Amino acid sequence: MSKVSWKSEPEEHDYPAATAYLSLIAVAAQTDDLVGRLRTAPVEYHKAKDILRAAGLPLLSQDDPHVASDLRKISQNTALSPVLLVRGDLSNGDPLQIADGYHRVCASYHINENTDIPCHLVDRADRRG
Repeated sequence: MSKVSWKSEPEEHDYPAATAYLSLIAVAAQTDDLVGRLRTAPVEYHKAKDILRAAGLPLLSQDDPHVASDLRKISQNTALSPVLLVRGDLSNGDPLQIADGYHRVCASYHINENTDIPCHLVDRADRRG
């Protein structure tokens, strides 16, 4: 069984990808705020199975082209980029948002559902203390 290796920080192209996704579910000012805070958020670790459950997303097949690409990287011991997450809100049923890295989470799950994935995690602006 392969072990998933991770880069210490997300790649620069992950942030525009997160912006593109978040712009579909948030206004521009909120998207800009979230992505700005994702850039400086500390790394925390969460298990692949917990990320998928909290996001309410299905596990993508190993045949998905992006998951397959990440699985090839894992087998070649190429480090993957940490994922970018926006915390959900249990009180009103808002799921965790995987702003960037859904395919990496799925690939990691296929290797081991208990894979500890490095994440940059931020709260929505309306949930910050």
